[in-house]
Amino acid sequence: MSENRGSHPMDQDPDRRDHDRDRGADDVNRRVDTDDDRNAGVADRHPSQRIDEERVKPAKTSAAAVFSLVCGLIALLIVLVVVPAPLALVLSIIGIILGIVGVKMSKRIGITGKGVAISGIVLSVIALLLSAAVIVGFTTFINNDQAVERLEQQIQKLRDEAPSDVNIPNP
Repeated sequence: MSENRGSHPMDQDPDRRDHDRDRGADDVNRRVDTDDDRNAGVADRHPSQRIDEERVKPAKTSAAAVFSLVCGLIALLIVLVVVPAPLALVLSIIGIILGIVGVKMSKRIGITGKGVAISGIVLSVIALLLSAAVIVGFTTFINNDQAVERLEQQIQKLRDEAPSDVNIPNP
């Protein structure tokens, strides 16, 4: 004898009914995590080992450390161009100061960036030494009259050796 369960097609498929019934039971039995569930066993721990999830915040990198690294890197790139070496000198001094501030700030709770600050200090010191060497070398060269005369002679020699009539083809 067949039982009339209704006119809906889902009602007539027994496998579908069982699936829906089981799914409904899972929905009813599904638990919602609460703070008590997450902190289960926390009361058994020593007070120094307890973790308060609400107070734990992600650590932030010190802005001074990041700016120190940026200043050191830019100063190093500028000193390699040679022409604006005084600008590299100023940026490297700023990078060293910011690096020291970044190292001190990284000792605070919740602030990281000690490695970044040290990297900024190292790059800034290298840029400082290179820019100082370029400035001293350039100043020494300019103040040496014999070196300036030799440079002027070399330039004049290159001008004399260069062809006077150069034909440049038009595209």
